[in-house]
Amino acid sequence: MDPQDWIGNWRLDTTRTELAFHSPTFWGFAHVKGIFTDVEGSAEAVADGNVTGRLSISAASVNTGIGRRDKHLRSADFFDVERFPLIEVSVESAEVTGTSWVTLSILVTVKGQEQEYDLPVHVRDAAGGEVQLQTTTTLNRQAFGVDGNLLGMMGDAVTIEAAAVFVKQS
Repeated sequence: MDPQDWIGNWRLDTTRTELAFHSPTFWGFAHVKGIFTDVEGSAEAVADGNVTGRLSISAASVNTGIGRRDKHLRSADFFDVERFPLIEVSVESAEVTGTSWVTLSILVTVKGQEQEYDLPVHVRDAAGGEVQLQTTTTLNRQAFGVDGNLLGMMGDAVTIEAAAVFVKQS
């Protein structure tokens, strides 16, 4: 896709987007794996090359496949979804860094705590005016106040894997 084809407004295709995470637990002997099932988003690319966008993730949509654990992750010990229902990702800008690669400058907000990151993202053309963005990064959950940690069993690092499909709007 020619970068000029990126200019315009884009909508996240929630049916083909996956936001997954995994984190070591039991002192590194096992990993908690899960997904967020409720994600919305949009983006805009303008002629000067600037890109902005947002993802809104329902913290209550965390799903590890174990109901009791998911309930605990929704509690004040972790995401505190009653007080902080959304995890927000704001794209401030983008820089083309190679063939099919961009670096997004993003602001992540979890439980009212903000952290800035430069996120390398692989960009692929999809059929019919669509684009897929794929990235993997590691965040420190303590930086966001996500600090539930029974007996020190959980590490602070959480690996996030995202594959997002955006559809260009007419």
